[in-house]
Amino acid sequence: MSLALARKYRPKTFAAVAVQSHVAGTLKGAIARGRVAHGYLLCGPRGTGKTTLARVLAMALNCEAKREDGEPCGECPSCTRIWSGSASLDVVEIDAASNRGVDDARDLRERAQYAPTGEDRYKVYIVDEAHMLTREAWNTLLKVLEEPPPRVVFVFATTEPQKIAQAAAPVLSRLQRFDLKRIGPADVRERLASVLAEEQVTAEPEALAMLARAADGSMRDALSLTDQVLAWGDGALTPQRVRDALGLVPEDETLALFDLVLERRAGDVFAAVGRLADHGVDFNVLLADVSDLLRAQLALTLGGTPPDISDRLRGELESRKGRATSADLVRMLVMLVELEPHFRRSAQQQLLLETLLVRFALLDRTVDLESVLRGVMASPAGPPAFGGGGTSRAEPSRGEPSRAEPVRAAEPVRAPASAVREGDATRSAPPRLRDSVETASAAVAEPPAPRQSPRSASPAPAAADIAAPAATVPVEINRLAEHWDDIVDVIRRAGRGTLAGMLDHATPHAVAGNGTVTLAVDTEAHGEAITQAADHVLAALRTRFRGVERLAVKAQQAAPMERLTEENVLQRRVAQLRKRDPILDAAISALDLRVIP
Repeated sequence: MSLALARKYRPKTFAAVAVQSHVAGTLKGAIARGRVAHGYLLCGPRGTGKTTLARVLAMALNCEAKREDGEPCGECPSCTRIWSGSASLDVVEIDAASNRGVDDARDLRERAQYAPTGEDRYKVYIVDEAHMLTREAWNTLLKVLEEPPPRVVFVFATTEPQKIAQAAAPVLSRLQRFDLKRIGPADVRERLASVLAEEQVTAEPEALAMLARAADGSMRDALSLTDQVLAWGDGALTPQRVRDALGLVPEDETLALFDLVLERRAGDVFAAVGRLADHGVDFNVLLADVSDLLRAQLALTLGGTPPDISDRLRGELESRKGRATSADLVRMLVMLVELEPHFRRSAQQQLLLETLLVRFALLDRTVDLESVLRGVMASPAGPPAFGGGGTSRAEPSRGEPSRAEPVRAAEPVRAPASAVREGDATRSAPPRLRDSVETASAAVAEPPAPRQSPRSASPAPAAADIAAPAATVPVEINRLAEHWDDIVDVIRRAGRGTLAGMLDHATPHAVAGNGTVTLAVDTEAHGEAITQAADHVLAALRTRFRGVERLAVKAQQAAPMERLTEENVLQRRVAQLRKRDPILDAAISALDLRVIP
């Protein structure tokens, strides 16, 4: 019975191990110079040569005709037994997935005490899937790994070294670690070409490229898939034969789905995916093909070199270049990456794929927040109105004072950072925004009013520090609460930042008929400080309201601490952003935007 290609063409020397020259060269040099360590840890993805290197090391240590450079002959009886995995007294292979307990580790430790069968030989223990060993098993092996018997070598192979670090970190310091690399498509194609030449099978380059992509960096998988394709039929290895044997999705089908997205035909997605489902397409494979196609299209759009794809697919994507922007392609890839972890475990893969493609096709209906804000700033009317006949934030309803006008009159106009940059503001902004920027620059250039120390402040009201608006309204608790932030801003612009900071934490509590405004504060210390500066607070209140006579401060009992959750933290953050920037506040309200954490 013939061997599988993965076993038949397993390397017999260090030089024959593909790609892993940094590991093979070190091990071969250690043997040639007599500097063999007592323990090695070989890490890397599946099918990259971990067990193969461990066997070649064992062959070289026990070879009867070893070369001076450390390479085994590969032909002597010892090399033949070790290479084929046959029984050998000096080389023992253990599968840690099925021998992972402390009793198995004790047995291994006791067997390591026996000397090899010859004075010029080594006992080599190869432990595959080493990350499956339990913490107790590692603790049992710890002493023998630190001080092993003479001429005993341990080789551990694993795909998940981080699990060993979590379970038995002290072990890592007692082993020499080598990290094996993934094998690239070009190296896989080269190896498959040589193997098929030995097998006297002709293969088309595109067929080899498809096998290399399906192997996903594993040489063993590439040889196993080649075996599978060769069993499908006789004759040359063609792309269609590979596609039929492995159940791959034809490139035309993936391109057809991409065309639906480019043409914004969201309604046709369901029929196209349903037809592929009727043909038994593996949706995991289809999702991977869509991902590769989007990556290649993005590379071409950005003027780069696409990943390893066929010449035909590259030509098709070149003809579609420019029909999708790089930003849209990046957003598609982000959505695909977010879906992938859930996709493989889902029982509704067809529905998830259809939903994803529909989202791709409807990308033109989404709104870029930065563009919206820039448009709002450039609009001569300011932020958009609420609804069809409602009032906007820029134009308050009659009978009610403007919330923003008196407060923002002396404040510089704030523009998005993308629209106004240092030294470039007036050139890049639209005409009306440019005028606003120039006005803001003039306002900023004016020297601020000199600040007055609280100790030297006169007891008279400081109304001269604050510009009065054109009209005021009777004081009332609801209006006062609504415009409290504006009152705080008035005090802050008057040069009293400390007082404004304390008033940020105060809230209007009541308005009495005799004109007494009562504020609620968190601590008595804040209450005393605000009471001492009552004249300044009253002056700020009178710029907006009539009938304000006195100020009272009440320290309220602290509320129980609210449990912080991701949702209420996000709500507080959004509230702070809206409070700081009225343009963003108007955009969120008018467009019903939400912030994604």
